[in-house]
Amino acid sequence: MKKTVLTLMIGFFLMGSAEANNPFFETYKNKYGAPPFDQIKNEHYMPGFTAGIKQQQAEIDAIANSKKAPTFANTIQALDFSGDLLKKVSSVFFNLYSAETNEQMAVIANDISPVLSEHNDNIYLNEKIFARIKKLYDNRAKLGLTAEQIRLLERYHRNFIRSGAALNPAQKEKLRAINKELGLAELAFGQNVLDETNSYKKVVDKESDLAGLPQSVRQAAAEAAKADKQEGKWLFTTQKASFIPVLQYSENRELRKDLLTAYSKRGDNNNSKDNKSIINKIMKLRTQRAQLLGFATSADFILDDTMAKTPKNVYNFLQSVWEPAVSKAKEEAIELQKMMDKEGKGEKIEAWDWWYYSEKLRKEKYDLDEELLKPYFKLENVRQGVFDLASKLFGLKFKKLSNMPVYHPDVEVFEVTDATNALIGILYTDYFPRAGKRGGAWMNNITDQYKKEGINHRPIICNVGNFTKPTASAPSLLNMDEVETLFHEFGHALHGLLTQCSYPTQSGTNVSRDFVEFPSQIMENWCWEPQIMKTYARHYKTGEVMPKELMAKIQLAGTFNQGFINTELLAASLLDMDYHTIKDTADFDVTAFEDASMKRIGLIPQIIPRYRSTYFNHIFSGGGYSAGYYSYTWAAVLDADAFDAFKQSGDIYNPKLATSLRKNVLERGDSEDPMKLYRKFRGANPKPDALLKKRGLK
Repeated sequence: MKKTVLTLMIGFFLMGSAEANNPFFETYKNKYGAPPFDQIKNEHYMPGFTAGIKQQQAEIDAIANSKKAPTFANTIQALDFSGDLLKKVSSVFFNLYSAETNEQMAVIANDISPVLSEHNDNIYLNEKIFARIKKLYDNRAKLGLTAEQIRLLERYHRNFIRSGAALNPAQKEKLRAINKELGLAELAFGQNVLDETNSYKKVVDKESDLAGLPQSVRQAAAEAAKADKQEGKWLFTTQKASFIPVLQYSENRELRKDLLTAYSKRGDNNNSKDNKSIINKIMKLRTQRAQLLGFATSADFILDDTMAKTPKNVYNFLQSVWEPAVSKAKEEAIELQKMMDKEGKGEKIEAWDWWYYSEKLRKEKYDLDEELLKPYFKLENVRQGVFDLASKLFGLKFKKLSNMPVYHPDVEVFEVTDATNALIGILYTDYFPRAGKRGGAWMNNITDQYKKEGINHRPIICNVGNFTKPTASAPSLLNMDEVETLFHEFGHALHGLLTQCSYPTQSGTNVSRDFVEFPSQIMENWCWEPQIMKTYARHYKTGEVMPKELMAKIQLAGTFNQGFINTELLAASLLDMDYHTIKDTADFDVTAFEDASMKRIGLIPQIIPRYRSTYFNHIFSGGGYSAGYYSYTWAAVLDADAFDAFKQSGDIYNPKLATSLRKNVLERGDSEDPMKLYRKFRGANPKPDALLKKRGLK
């Protein structure tokens, strides 16, 4: 019997026996309604999923079979509040599947994916439910609904249409099959990337091969080797916190090449973890789904429900930033090549040289050495810096909770309250890499915010990262990119925490994909302001604030290397769009496709896309950024324009603007069209010029 089938059978068998001591079947006992992570075991998930699906299906059947005429309350509201148990189990499982997974959870994920897909289809392909929604939708102007309720009704009608509710029976069955197969393929893609990341180890046994590396980097590598039972050696991995410092500082060109090549070849090694055939399957299925639903391509389908609306709009937008970005990158490449030429080795700059020589150039141009900055960026201080910023802007207070159960010792928990001591929510922070955590950084909801029966249920939010770990002699000291990332993810957390919506589907970050990055990216604008840095940039040994001279150098170097940074980001965005505008469902050569895509846009050979195809989790592993990776740049227009309002006011803490940002954006979720929300805050549409100016591209 196959392992996956066995697991599923055990799950059903255990449902009765495990119910008595399964934490998911009990009310969480702590006052915040947070999961008892210390009690939840792998064997609790399948019974929880099974019972949750059964419970929600009963609720759906009751709505569908009701003899009462459809109303907003007995149809839309009932739908939105259905599935409490399933949400309870899913939120814990999928949070941990990303942040603290193991082999058993991978099996459970593989088992439950098609079951959840079928359950979702059972809801969205239910003809009786759709008939009730359509009747309400057709008469929405006469129902006396609030603007928030009308938007939710319109959202459900749109979601049902986009999920196939208007298809004929044969088409619905085809869609069900596509959804099941697609879910499994996306899971496999992500698992392969994680396995490839965890399996690569570069062991250095000669100290002379570490020339140029700072002592802190050597110590971290030595501790990693010791943990791997290779004491006396140095171990590097394809986790960014491990290999990026090598690219920046190592004089050993071969070591730089080995690590960047290993990172960029994940999922592309023609082994059992190779993702090229999975990409073929994913794109074939997504294209079939889009065309079944009446769209020419997957991008047409996805973008129809965003601010951008069409692939043409996205391409035009990306191209408008690409041209100045790649032009700047070419200038930077020439400058770096000149620096290499001075060494007289006759070498031509390659991708594994860019970080090393740009770091040298930054020192030469601005006398700015990132290694000298890191002692001022102790992780706990940076986190306190964003807490202080949120306090100054929005009146929030953060209190560490020491008695809350967590899923890993690295996790810390904070109670968030407002100026009146009313509860805003709970924030979990989980910042260090480990084998069970996927790469990158993200924010997740553990519970949603919503209002029901007079009670405002407050959210529980999690910020996850893969930052530089502490060593035996030093705490976690962040580089500049990690500082920005912490501010960025905290922006997502604020969006989730401050929400004040009535319905879970609309609350927090449940907004258009090309709007969701705005609240996170605007936070990055504050992190290098001297006023803000004074609150967190303190030397971890002495507590002294970073000298003004160093802060000034950071300001001067603000647009340094922006050609590279924007080009690698935009290359990935355009690659994403090229995949999702495929019309043909025939198999294709993934390597040739990527090469042709990059050649068409004129990507210079010294730069690789931020994500190559075979490890592009954002778009191929169910990350929600399919035909949406452009969102980071789209939202950058919004955040640059929005922060410009603070700068022009002469007060980066401007209370009137901060209140407007909170009331018109952060609290509103998807209760109104995102561009309308932005205009309410800013008073006008965003101006793209602010972005080009900010990034030194104009």
